[in-house]
Amino acid sequence: MKTIQVSYWFQITLALILVALIFVSCQEGPESPTTGMTASDDGVTIQYQVVGTGRPALVFVHCWCCQQSFWDAQVPYFSQKHRVVTLDLAGHGKSGTDRERWTIPSFGRDVASVVERLDLEQVILVGHSMGGPVILEAARHMPEQVIGLVGVDNFQDMGQRWLREELDKLLDAMREDFEAATRNFVLTMFLPTADSALVGRVAADMSSALPEVGMGAMEAMFSWYEEDFDQAVAEISAPLHCISSDLWPTNVEVNKRYFPTFDVSLMPGRGHFIHMEDPETFNRLLDEVVEKFIRDVSE
Repeated sequence: MKTIQVSYWFQITLALILVALIFVSCQEGPESPTTGMTASDDGVTIQYQVVGTGRPALVFVHCWCCQQSFWDAQVPYFSQKHRVVTLDLAGHGKSGTDRERWTIPSFGRDVASVVERLDLEQVILVGHSMGGPVILEAARHMPEQVIGLVGVDNFQDMGQRWLREELDKLLDAMREDFEAATRNFVLTMFLPTADSALVGRVAADMSSALPEVGMGAMEAMFSWYEEDFDQAVAEISAPLHCISSDLWPTNVEVNKRYFPTFDVSLMPGRGHFIHMEDPETFNRLLDEVVEKFIRDVSE
């Protein structure tokens, strides 16, 4: 009798466990990103992560001396409707460092190599700060796939160029003490009202980058605007929409001379890292831009 009773309760317990497992498996939860590696055209290894499904795919490109984790507040939101891809540009994060020159065109090919590896047929490229020039270069390599470009706090005035003296002053400080100079440089990108924990995290991450990569990429940005910008813009047909803070004014009139489709959404009262400082507002604005790009393509 005891054996039968134990067997009965064992069966009941097992059934309850199975029901619980089925219930848990049916619940919707955040999907874990899949990490992958691919090689850029010069053989440097590029690490990327992909999560979600749905067209168009959104490819997020980080800024100077940053990494793909800077998009952590965007991935869960947009992966509900889209395939979302983040990556570490060469020399950043967990990607390879064996490159002789850290140029904007080579970073653009890093992005294109990931899109090619994942066989993405329709993409929107989102680039923060230095990521803006990078996504323009990437778009030159895959005009058929790119249906829209989103600049994040960049391209405020496409007619303006850095003064060589200002760049040399910054690079000299970085050569003397890269960590301290970069930390001080990053602090100028936030308002006094910014969350101190976020400021500290961003400053620590960026100032711990490889000095040769940081200084090389900084010089490359200057050279790209001087030598490659006009040609890059001339070859791109995809529309460009920027989401920017008002830390620096956006010259819409000048920008439309380069990109007739140029448009901008502003996030007043924020610093340079708007997608991290106020992800809720940023995600809403980016969602609106993405939906507009989709409508324009379908018309």
